[in-house]
Amino acid sequence: MSAASMHLRILLPYRVFADLPEVEKLSVETVKGSYGFLPNRLDCVAPLAPGILSYRAGAEERFVAIDQGVLVKAGREVAVSVRHATGGVDLGQLEEVVAREFVNLDERERSVRSTLARIESGFIRRYMELHRE
Repeated sequence: MSAASMHLRILLPYRVFADLPEVEKLSVETVKGSYGFLPNRLDCVAPLAPGILSYRAGAEERFVAIDQGVLVKAGREVAVSVRHATGGVDLGQLEEVVAREFVNLDERERSVRSTLARIESGFIRRYMELHRE
């Protein structure tokens, strides 16, 4: 890794989304606004808001849509830990991909929450029936 670059890792709960050893600059949306990171920036921790993470590696600027999470910068190491991320397309197509993928996630999460609520209420009902006996 050169002195003018950072090592960026984008981590999901179940896998490493990206491991990029030569990132020259990075910008993200935090809960306090948009922030840029360069290799010599002071170490920090920042809570991330859902949005677009952009980074420059070589001559190209790339974009990744991320869900909420946290960024930790320690020296030249930068770890971004989020629940969901999608990328690999140009910025124009990213909006379509985000809308499609994140809407599907919202629907699945609502379904899971509904199922868990039914399970919990059934458990409580059975517990109360056993407690009465």
